[in-house]
Amino acid sequence: MHTHSPRRRLPLMTFVLSVAAATAICANASSIAAAKSKHHHKHVRSLAGTWSGSYSGSFSGTFTLKWKQSGSHLTGTIRLSNPKGSYSCTGRVHGGRISFGAVGAGATYKGSVSGRSMSGTYNTRKGGGSWRAHKTS
Repeated sequence: MHTHSPRRRLPLMTFVLSVAAATAICANASSIAAAKSKHHHKHVRSLAGTWSGSYSGSFSGTFTLKWKQSGSHLTGTIRLSNPKGSYSCTGRVHGGRISFGAVGAGATYKGSVSGRSMSGTYNTRKGGGSWRAHKTS
């Protein structure tokens, strides 16, 4: 069996320990990233249900939104008082941000969500304004 002198073993030992430390650091970083990723996906806000609100600007009135939610995707209907009617709408929620549109009404909405309240701005071909709503069920 061949043995190395103590002076030759030190660089070999340093190399082996460096590889082991780098492996441990990379494994820990991967675990942290995976945990953050899982944690982030748990916080998709539940917007499913009925929301009542009002809007002002180029158009003013009240609305009722009824959402169904699958992950970050929203589908449902919006009933507007002006222009009067009920329209299908689709949208997305990402963290505290929401965006949706009602093609039949020619409107797009974006804003923020906090608990059982949300607010933002809307745009149409004839102008825009602001909106706000609260969850009723």
